[in-house]
Amino acid sequence: MTRTVRKGVFFAAATVVAVAFAAACTGLPPFGARSHPYGDRSVAAAIHQRTANVISSINFDQRALDTLGEESILFAAVLGAVVLLRRARDEDREDPEPQWVMPSTLLLGAGLLPVTVLVGIYVVAHGQLTPGGGFQGGVVLATGLHLAYLAADYRVLRRVRPLALYGALDAVAAGSFTVLGLAGLIAGGAYLENTLPLGTFNQLSSGGLVPLVNAAVGVEVASGVIVLLAQFLDQAVEISSPPDDGQHPQEES
Repeated sequence: MTRTVRKGVFFAAATVVAVAFAAACTGLPPFGARSHPYGDRSVAAAIHQRTANVISSINFDQRALDTLGEESILFAAVLGAVVLLRRARDEDREDPEPQWVMPSTLLLGAGLLPVTVLVGIYVVAHGQLTPGGGFQGGVVLATGLHLAYLAADYRVLRRVRPLALYGALDAVAAGSFTVLGLAGLIAGGAYLENTLPLGTFNQLSSGGLVPLVNAAVGVEVASGVIVLLAQFLDQAVEISSPPDDGQHPQEES
């Protein structure tokens, strides 16, 4: 396929998408209007399903299938980074040397680490009740763990970050989301349909399927971000490339 043909195919596809997008936008309510049909329906559905946080109801109930796709993209991205950044045959692994850290930095990091992890757990666990949820809480959890690297050194982070465990958690959590969707089919409904007992509104156990899916996403996001950052940190700290002898293979004409 020539460059001209590729450009033609691209512009034809872009034109179709642009026309479809413009046509869809004409059906939206005007800006500043008092009528919000989508918002009204989402809030009503969230209350009906006894999920106090409407955003979590949308993510993990009303359009849970879309969220499953988003989680799968994250899992695929982490898997791709692991494959691409694995140690090559001509690379060596060196044990990092201990680094000096200011006492104030060490004290601040050691104090913030358990607090940050606790906040991350809280955000994940209360995702169906208050703003936050699995995606946000998972990132907070992964960030809190890396305070060990900022406040101490890489060796400390490596001790509290067993990659085999977090890699397994990432895979299990991603698979759990898929398996939880079978509850709707078993109950005679649709895949990922919220058919579990809904509980009492504004309680930790409310929302039926929402808190379970939210927890699976929180574990998957936290584990995935930890594994992803580990690949880049390993390359920067532990992996050493062979010295460049100045000889480069001749390019093919």
